[in-house]
Amino acid sequence: MKEIRNRGYELQFPTIEPQGDSALLVRFGNQIDPGLNHQVHSLFREMNKKPKDGFIESIPGYCTLVVSYDPLKTDYEDIEDWVKASISKSKHLSPCNPKTIEVPVLYGGEHGPDLEDIAKLHALSVEDAVRLHAHETYTVYFIGFLPGFPYMGPLNCRLDTPRLETPRLDIKAGSVGIAGMQTGIYPLDSPGGWRIIGWTPLNLFDPKSEPPARFSPGDKVKFIPLRDGKILP
Repeated sequence: MKEIRNRGYELQFPTIEPQGDSALLVRFGNQIDPGLNHQVHSLFREMNKKPKDGFIESIPGYCTLVVSYDPLKTDYEDIEDWVKASISKSKHLSPCNPKTIEVPVLYGGEHGPDLEDIAKLHALSVEDAVRLHAHETYTVYFIGFLPGFPYMGPLNCRLDTPRLETPRLDIKAGSVGIAGMQTGIYPLDSPGGWRIIGWTPLNLFDPKSEPPARFSPGDKVKFIPLRDGKILP
């Protein structure tokens, strides 16, 4: 891939490939990386500034963007040319001002059944594990898995913990989990393999709201530890 530089990131000119007869995939790389994800968000913003006729939507991932279109209104070559032009323009976009969302969290105990094991695994006290998790300001990489589920990172490397070997069958909506170098929040009751460290009373997904999801790709998230309804120091 051709290397370019922008705003302090090592950027890669992406590859573009068809996905069936009504979508294409823009790939900036093959790993979870804040710089690559930044490029995805920049392209997402550029393409949605002045949508092309026949364009339906674009869906961000860690380092990819899926672009879907109506084949009755346009064709692959036309969309590909528009995407390439948008990539060039996105390199010159001014930095956006993402909204920062504070998420109150009850850590540990019945709300975070995996917190003690994670602390022991990394030779930390429970209090230090909570501080490490709550200290970071996370970027929402993308929304997926469940409606409104935010994949966020990067997690402090001292908390890097693999998923559970056997997923739970029932995780409560609002549960805050970690997996590898990511953290996330379950918006709905669901099975899942992330290690649960806390719970938030925030409603993350309401199909009657507009938009229905509380988080959007590129948002910043700060966790606020609670105890007995009070913010911990």
